[in-house]
Amino acid sequence: MNPQSTVEKSVGVYGGEQLARYGFGDGHPFGPDRHDVFWDALSEWGLEAKIRVMAPVRARDEEVLRFHTAGYLEKVREQSATGMGYLDYGDTPAVKGIYESALYVVGSVLDAVARVMTGDLTRAMVPIGGLHHARRDRAGGFCVFNDCGIVIETLRQVHGIRRVAYVDIDAHHGDGVYYSFADDPDLAIADFHEDGRYLYPGTGHASETGTGSAQGTKLNVPLPPYAEDGLFLRLWTQAERFIDKSRPEFILLQCGADSLAGDPITHLRLTTAAYREVASSLCRIADKYCNGRLLAVGGGGYNRKNIAHAWGSVVETMVENTPGDTLS
Repeated sequence: MNPQSTVEKSVGVYGGEQLARYGFGDGHPFGPDRHDVFWDALSEWGLEAKIRVMAPVRARDEEVLRFHTAGYLEKVREQSATGMGYLDYGDTPAVKGIYESALYVVGSVLDAVARVMTGDLTRAMVPIGGLHHARRDRAGGFCVFNDCGIVIETLRQVHGIRRVAYVDIDAHHGDGVYYSFADDPDLAIADFHEDGRYLYPGTGHASETGTGSAQGTKLNVPLPPYAEDGLFLRLWTQAERFIDKSRPEFILLQCGADSLAGDPITHLRLTTAAYREVASSLCRIADKYCNGRLLAVGGGGYNRKNIAHAWGSVVETMVENTPGDTLS
Protein backbone atom coordinates (compact mmCIF):
# COMPACT_ATOMS: atom_id res chain seq x y z
CA MET A 1 0.00 0.00 0.00
CA ASN A 2 1.75 3.11 -1.27
CA PRO A 3 0.18 6.59 -1.32
CA GLN A 4 -0.32 7.79 -4.90
CA SER A 5 -1.43 10.97 -6.61
CA THR A 6 -2.45 9.56 -9.99
CA VAL A 7 -4.93 12.17 -11.13
CA GLU A 8 -6.96 9.97 -13.50
CA LYS A 9 -8.06 7.75 -10.63
CA SER A 10 -11.03 9.45 -9.05
CA VAL A 11 -11.90 7.04 -6.21
CA GLY A 12 -9.67 7.59 -3.19
CA VAL A 13 -9.25 5.11 -0.34
CA TYR A 14 -7.48 6.06 2.88
CA GLY A 15 -5.08 3.72 4.64
CA GLY A 16 -1.98 3.66 6.77
CA GLU A 17 -0.57 2.86 10.18
CA GLN A 18 -2.19 5.82 11.90
CA LEU A 19 -5.67 4.69 10.84
CA ALA A 20 -4.97 1.05 11.67
CA ARG A 21 -4.03 2.10 15.18
CA TYR A 22 -7.61 3.13 16.04
CA GLY A 23 -8.97 0.33 18.19
CA PHE A 24 -8.84 -1.18 21.62
CA GLY A 25 -6.08 -3.76 21.46
CA ASP A 26 -5.48 -7.22 20.06
CA GLY A 27 -8.32 -9.56 20.93
CA HIS A 28 -10.89 -6.76 21.18
CA PRO A 29 -13.71 -6.93 18.58
CA PHE A 30 -12.57 -3.50 17.35
CA GLY A 31 -8.90 -4.42 16.95
CA PRO A 32 -6.16 -2.93 14.77
CA ASP A 33 -6.16 -5.88 12.36
CA ARG A 34 -9.45 -4.75 10.78
CA HIS A 35 -7.58 -2.20 8.66
CA ASP A 36 -5.06 -4.70 7.29
CA VAL A 37 -7.69 -7.32 6.45
CA PHE A 38 -9.45 -4.77 4.24
CA TRP A 39 -6.28 -3.63 2.50
CA ASP A 40 -5.14 -7.20 1.89
CA ALA A 41 -8.45 -7.80 0.12
CA LEU A 42 -8.05 -4.73 -2.09
CA SER A 43 -4.65 -6.01 -3.14
CA GLU A 44 -5.86 -9.57 -3.77
CA TRP A 45 -8.81 -8.34 -5.81
CA GLY A 46 -6.59 -6.13 -7.96
CA LEU A 47 -8.40 -3.02 -6.73
CA GLU A 48 -5.39 -1.25 -5.28
CA ALA A 49 -4.22 -0.44 -8.81
CA LYS A 50 -7.63 1.05 -9.65
CA ILE A 51 -7.85 3.60 -6.84
CA ARG A 52 -5.84 6.45 -5.37
CA VAL A 53 -4.27 5.33 -2.12
CA MET A 54 -4.53 8.25 0.29
CA ALA A 55 -2.38 8.71 3.40
CA PRO A 56 -4.02 9.38 6.79
CA VAL A 57 -4.40 12.99 7.93
CA ARG A 58 -4.60 14.20 11.53
CA ALA A 59 -7.46 16.51 12.51
CA ARG A 60 -7.10 19.63 14.60
CA ASP A 61 -9.04 20.07 17.83
CA GLU A 62 -11.05 22.91 16.35
CA GLU A 63 -12.35 20.55 13.66
CA VAL A 64 -13.54 18.05 16.28
CA LEU A 65 -15.25 20.91 18.12
CA ARG A 66 -17.57 21.50 15.17
CA PHE A 67 -19.57 18.59 16.61
CA HIS A 68 -18.24 17.67 20.06
CA THR A 69 -18.20 19.72 23.25
CA ALA A 70 -14.96 21.19 24.58
CA GLY A 71 -15.42 19.34 27.88
CA TYR A 72 -15.66 15.98 26.17
CA LEU A 73 -12.64 16.67 23.95
CA GLU A 74 -10.59 17.46 27.06
CA LYS A 75 -11.82 14.29 28.76
CA VAL A 76 -10.63 12.18 25.82
CA ARG A 77 -7.26 13.91 25.78
CA GLU A 78 -6.71 13.44 29.52
CA GLN A 79 -7.82 9.82 29.74
CA SER A 80 -5.94 8.90 26.58
CA ALA A 81 -2.75 10.01 28.28
CA THR A 82 -3.32 7.76 31.28
CA GLY A 83 -5.11 4.86 29.59
CA MET A 84 -7.47 4.64 32.56
CA GLY A 85 -11.25 4.26 32.75
CA TYR A 86 -13.96 4.46 30.12
CA LEU A 87 -15.15 7.27 27.86
CA ASP A 88 -18.79 6.18 28.20
CA TYR A 89 -20.68 3.85 30.53
CA GLY A 90 -18.50 0.81 29.99
CA ASP A 91 -18.20 0.02 26.27
CA THR A 92 -15.39 2.31 25.14
CA PRO A 93 -12.15 2.03 27.12
CA ALA A 94 -9.77 4.99 27.25
CA VAL A 95 -6.74 3.08 25.98
CA LYS A 96 -3.48 4.99 25.76
CA GLY A 97 -3.17 6.95 22.53
CA ILE A 98 -6.86 6.74 21.57
CA TYR A 99 -7.08 10.54 21.37
CA GLU A 100 -4.36 10.70 18.71
CA SER A 101 -5.65 7.74 16.71
CA ALA A 102 -9.21 9.12 16.79
CA LEU A 103 -7.88 12.42 15.43
CA TYR A 104 -6.46 10.53 12.44
CA VAL A 105 -9.88 9.02 11.75
CA VAL A 106 -11.51 12.45 11.79
CA GLY A 107 -8.72 14.10 9.81
CA SER A 108 -8.75 11.45 7.10
CA VAL A 109 -12.51 11.72 6.70
CA LEU A 110 -12.33 15.53 6.53
CA ASP A 111 -9.51 15.37 3.99
CA ALA A 112 -11.72 13.11 1.89
CA VAL A 113 -14.58 15.62 2.16
CA ALA A 114 -12.34 18.49 1.09
CA ARG A 115 -11.01 16.56 -1.91
CA VAL A 116 -14.47 15.45 -2.99
CA MET A 117 -15.77 19.01 -2.67
CA THR A 118 -12.98 20.41 -4.87
CA GLY A 119 -13.30 17.61 -7.42
CA ASP A 120 -9.85 16.21 -6.72
CA LEU A 121 -11.70 12.97 -5.93
CA THR A 122 -15.17 12.01 -7.15
CA ARG A 123 -15.79 9.44 -4.42
CA ALA A 124 -13.83 8.26 -1.41
CA MET A 125 -13.70 5.53 1.22
CA VAL A 126 -12.25 5.72 4.73
CA PRO A 127 -12.47 2.17 6.13
CA ILE A 128 -11.66 3.04 9.74
CA GLY A 129 -14.40 5.60 10.18
CA GLY A 130 -18.16 5.68 10.55
CA LEU A 131 -18.02 5.96 14.35
CA HIS A 132 -21.72 6.68 14.54
CA HIS A 133 -22.48 6.01 18.23
CA ALA A 134 -20.52 8.87 19.82
CA ARG A 135 -22.69 11.73 21.07
CA ARG A 136 -21.64 15.35 21.23
CA ASP A 137 -20.58 14.98 24.88
CA ARG A 138 -19.60 11.33 25.24
CA ALA A 139 -18.35 8.18 23.56
CA GLY A 140 -20.47 5.14 22.80
CA GLY A 141 -20.13 1.65 21.32
CA PHE A 142 -16.36 1.76 20.53
CA CYS A 143 -16.80 5.22 18.98
CA VAL A 144 -14.70 8.07 20.43
CA PHE A 145 -15.24 10.94 17.98
CA ASN A 146 -18.28 10.84 15.71
CA ASP A 147 -16.64 11.49 12.35
CA CYS A 148 -20.03 11.28 10.63
CA GLY A 149 -21.40 14.12 12.73
CA ILE A 150 -18.23 16.12 12.19
CA VAL A 151 -18.57 15.63 8.43
CA ILE A 152 -22.13 16.95 8.46
CA GLU A 153 -21.18 19.99 10.53
CA THR A 154 -18.13 20.61 8.34
CA LEU A 155 -20.18 20.45 5.15
CA ARG A 156 -22.45 23.15 6.59
CA GLN A 157 -19.88 25.37 8.32
CA VAL A 158 -16.99 25.15 5.85
CA HIS A 159 -18.32 24.09 2.46
CA GLY A 160 -21.73 25.76 2.39
CA ILE A 161 -23.61 22.50 1.82
CA ARG A 162 -27.10 22.30 3.32
CA ARG A 163 -28.82 19.18 1.95
CA VAL A 164 -26.95 16.07 3.06
CA ALA A 165 -28.07 12.45 2.83
CA TYR A 166 -26.75 10.11 5.51
CA VAL A 167 -27.24 6.42 4.72
CA ASP A 168 -26.35 3.82 7.35
CA ILE A 169 -26.47 0.05 6.77
CA ASP A 170 -24.49 -0.99 9.86
CA ALA A 171 -26.32 -3.62 11.93
CA HIS A 172 -26.40 -1.15 14.82
CA HIS A 173 -28.55 1.98 14.71
CA GLY A 174 -26.57 5.19 14.17
CA ASP A 175 -27.94 6.78 17.31
CA GLY A 176 -25.17 9.38 17.65
CA VAL A 177 -26.07 10.79 14.25
CA TYR A 178 -29.84 10.46 14.49
CA TYR A 179 -30.30 12.10 17.89
CA SER A 180 -27.79 14.86 17.15
CA PHE A 181 -29.68 15.87 14.01
CA ALA A 182 -33.24 14.67 14.68
CA ASP A 183 -34.51 18.24 14.36
CA ASP A 184 -32.47 19.09 11.24
CA PRO A 185 -34.79 19.20 8.19
CA ASP A 186 -31.88 19.42 5.74
CA LEU A 187 -30.33 16.11 6.79
CA ALA A 188 -32.06 13.12 5.21
CA ILE A 189 -31.29 9.93 7.13
CA ALA A 190 -31.94 6.40 5.87
CA ASP A 191 -30.78 3.94 8.53
CA PHE A 192 -31.14 0.16 8.15
CA HIS A 193 -30.25 -1.83 11.27
CA GLU A 194 -31.19 -4.81 13.37
CA ASP A 195 -34.28 -4.12 15.47
CA GLY A 196 -33.24 -2.36 18.67
CA ARG A 197 -35.25 -4.82 20.76
CA TYR A 198 -32.53 -7.36 20.03
CA LEU A 199 -29.33 -5.35 19.61
CA TYR A 200 -27.38 -2.37 20.98
CA PRO A 201 -28.15 0.53 21.22
CA GLY A 202 -31.84 -0.31 21.39
CA THR A 203 -32.95 2.66 19.29
CA GLY A 204 -33.98 3.43 15.72
CA HIS A 205 -37.67 2.57 15.80
CA ALA A 206 -39.67 3.02 12.61
CA SER A 207 -41.70 5.73 14.34
CA GLU A 208 -38.57 7.87 14.77
CA THR A 209 -38.89 10.04 11.66
CA GLY A 210 -37.43 13.30 12.95
CA THR A 211 -38.67 15.98 15.32
CA GLY A 212 -40.24 19.41 14.88
CA SER A 213 -39.84 20.80 11.39
CA ALA A 214 -37.69 17.75 10.49
CA GLN A 215 -40.52 15.23 10.84
CA GLY A 216 -40.53 12.97 7.82
CA THR A 217 -36.88 13.61 6.91
CA LYS A 218 -35.57 10.49 8.70
CA LEU A 219 -36.22 6.90 7.69
CA ASN A 220 -35.39 4.28 10.31
CA VAL A 221 -35.75 0.71 9.05
CA PRO A 222 -35.40 -1.88 11.85
CA LEU A 223 -34.83 -5.37 10.45
CA PRO A 224 -35.77 -8.55 12.30
CA PRO A 225 -32.96 -10.85 13.41
CA TYR A 226 -31.82 -13.18 10.61
CA ALA A 227 -33.17 -10.88 7.87
CA GLU A 228 -31.73 -11.74 4.46
CA ASP A 229 -31.18 -9.93 1.17
CA GLY A 230 -34.72 -10.42 -0.11
CA LEU A 231 -36.30 -8.34 2.63
CA PHE A 232 -33.50 -5.79 2.68
CA LEU A 233 -33.60 -5.17 -1.08
CA ARG A 234 -37.40 -4.79 -1.11
CA LEU A 235 -37.15 -2.17 1.62
CA TRP A 236 -34.15 -0.52 -0.03
CA THR A 237 -36.34 0.40 -3.01
CA GLN A 238 -38.38 2.60 -0.65
CA ALA A 239 -35.22 4.13 0.81
CA GLU A 240 -33.82 4.87 -2.64
CA ARG A 241 -36.93 6.89 -3.50
CA PHE A 242 -36.73 8.65 -0.14
CA ILE A 243 -33.08 9.68 -0.70
CA ASP A 244 -33.74 10.73 -4.29
CA LYS A 245 -36.62 12.93 -3.14
CA SER A 246 -34.27 14.79 -0.74
CA ARG A 247 -32.12 15.94 -3.68
CA PRO A 248 -28.88 15.76 -1.65
CA GLU A 249 -25.83 17.90 -2.36
CA PHE A 250 -23.56 15.36 -0.66
CA ILE A 251 -24.03 11.69 0.31
CA LEU A 252 -22.38 10.00 3.28
CA LEU A 253 -22.59 6.18 3.46
CA GLN A 254 -21.82 4.30 6.67
CA CYS A 255 -21.37 0.72 5.45
CA GLY A 256 -20.73 -1.30 8.60
CA ALA A 257 -19.80 -4.88 7.72
CA ASP A 258 -21.67 -6.35 10.68
CA SER A 259 -24.88 -6.76 8.68
CA LEU A 260 -23.29 -9.63 6.75
CA ALA A 261 -24.14 -13.18 7.79
CA GLY A 262 -21.65 -14.59 10.28
CA ASP A 263 -20.83 -11.53 12.37
CA PRO A 264 -20.10 -12.68 15.93
CA ILE A 265 -22.17 -10.01 17.72
CA THR A 266 -25.13 -9.38 15.38
CA HIS A 267 -27.81 -11.52 13.76
CA LEU A 268 -28.49 -10.18 10.24
CA ARG A 269 -27.76 -12.42 7.26
CA LEU A 270 -27.12 -10.10 4.35
CA THR A 271 -24.67 -10.84 1.55
CA THR A 272 -22.41 -8.53 -0.42
CA ALA A 273 -25.19 -8.22 -3.01
CA ALA A 274 -26.98 -5.86 -0.63
CA TYR A 275 -23.84 -3.73 -0.18
CA ARG A 276 -23.28 -3.58 -3.93
CA GLU A 277 -26.87 -2.53 -4.58
CA VAL A 278 -26.70 0.25 -1.99
CA ALA A 279 -23.37 1.57 -3.30
CA SER A 280 -24.54 1.41 -6.91
CA SER A 281 -27.80 3.16 -6.10
CA LEU A 282 -26.04 5.94 -4.18
CA CYS A 283 -23.57 6.44 -7.02
CA ARG A 284 -26.51 7.03 -9.36
CA ILE A 285 -28.16 9.51 -6.99
CA ALA A 286 -24.84 11.26 -6.37
CA ASP A 287 -24.27 11.65 -10.09
CA LYS A 288 -27.82 12.96 -10.51
CA TYR A 289 -27.77 15.64 -7.81
CA CYS A 290 -24.31 16.33 -6.40
CA ASN A 291 -21.59 15.96 -9.04
CA GLY A 292 -20.86 12.45 -7.88
CA ARG A 293 -20.01 13.43 -4.30
CA LEU A 294 -20.15 10.22 -2.27
CA LEU A 295 -18.07 9.37 0.79
CA ALA A 296 -18.17 5.90 2.35
CA VAL A 297 -16.95 5.12 5.88
CA GLY A 298 -16.45 1.63 7.25
CA GLY A 299 -18.28 1.49 10.55
CA GLY A 300 -18.62 -1.78 12.46
CA GLY A 301 -17.92 -5.37 11.52
CA TYR A 302 -16.24 -7.98 13.67
CA ASN A 303 -15.88 -10.97 11.36
CA ARG A 304 -12.62 -10.24 9.56
CA LYS A 305 -13.57 -12.08 6.36
CA ASN A 306 -16.82 -10.10 6.24
CA ILE A 307 -14.93 -6.81 6.59
CA ALA A 308 -12.88 -7.64 3.52
CA HIS A 309 -15.93 -8.68 1.50
CA ALA A 310 -18.30 -5.87 2.53
CA TRP A 311 -15.92 -2.94 2.26
CA GLY A 312 -14.13 -4.39 -0.75
CA SER A 313 -17.48 -4.72 -2.51
CA VAL A 314 -18.33 -1.08 -1.79
CA VAL A 315 -15.00 0.12 -3.18
CA GLU A 316 -15.29 -2.11 -6.23
CA THR A 317 -18.82 -0.85 -6.90
CA MET A 318 -17.73 2.79 -6.57
CA VAL A 319 -14.92 2.20 -9.07
CA GLU A 320 -17.28 0.46 -11.48
CA ASN A 321 -19.75 3.37 -11.26
CA THR A 322 -17.36 6.31 -11.43
CA PRO A 323 -16.71 8.08 -14.76
CA GLY A 324 -13.12 7.65 -15.86
CA ASP A 325 -12.50 4.59 -13.67
CA THR A 326 -12.78 1.07 -15.04
CA LEU A 327 -11.92 -2.39 -13.85
CA SER A 328 -10.58 -3.56 -17.22
